[in-house]
Formats: sequence, structure tokens, C-alpha cells
Amino acid sequence: MFTPSQHDVRRFFCETYRKVQENQVLTPLEAVARDWIVQHQEYADALANTDEALAADYSVERGIANPFLHLSMHLSIAEQLSIDQPPGIRAAFLALARRLGSEHDAHHEMMECLGEMIWNSQRSGLPPDGQAYVECVRRR
Repeated sequence: MFTPSQHDVRRFFCETYRKVQENQVLTPLEAVARDWIVQHQEYADALANTDEALAADYSVERGIANPFLHLSMHLSIAEQLSIDQPPGIRAAFLALARRLGSEHDAHHEMMECLGEMIWNSQRSGLPPDGQAYVECVRRR
């Protein structure tokens, strides 16, 4: 299993942003990341300088949204949907996107459920509960 560090993730998104700006060829994963980067132009400054990105402090105490966490969650959800894992997540997403009239908005709602699932898993010491995650998305 690949477990990138915080710096690995930040470098990945900054490098993808740079390649997009320079019209370079992207890997398949970078192409998915690009799709989310272009929908979040408000993160352009954070992605433009790798050294600054690596040094940036997005701690909760600072009250600043973490663009790298946000983009990573979009990427994670996109992967979940592509393989329907956990089972039923794709159907729950499609129903939510139809209700909201926006796949992007549905992703943002799913982020709340994904964060809740991870938090519960960390707190309890148990594996993530995929079924609870799917149910959370369905309730949205």
C-alpha cells in the first residue's frame, strides 16, 4: 500500500499544477488531479510554489483551509467512485449528485461523510466502516 507523506502529497499537487500551467503531458493520476485543481482556482497561489507549499501551516488553530487535504479528498472520492469501493458508493454518489444538481457539490457532501468515517475509525481503533460511509452519503 502506498502511504505518501504530507510533503509527497504537496509535491504531487504542486508538480501537477506546474505541468498543467506548462501544458505538459500528465500521468493518469495527475489528469484526475488536474480536473479538481481547475475547479478550485482559489488554490492557485498555494500550488504555485512547492517550497512555500511544503512550509505552509494549515493547522486547525490557524483556521485556514488546507487545499492539499481538500484536493486529496476529491482524488480519494474519485478513486472510490471509479471502482465502487466501498460497494454502493457510486450509486449513493449518483443519487446525491442528481439531488444536488452538481457532481462537485456531491463530492463536497461526501467529504463530510468520509471525514466522519475516518474520525470514527481513528477514535475507536477499528477499521473504517464502509457501509456507514455509504449510508451517510445516502442520507445527504
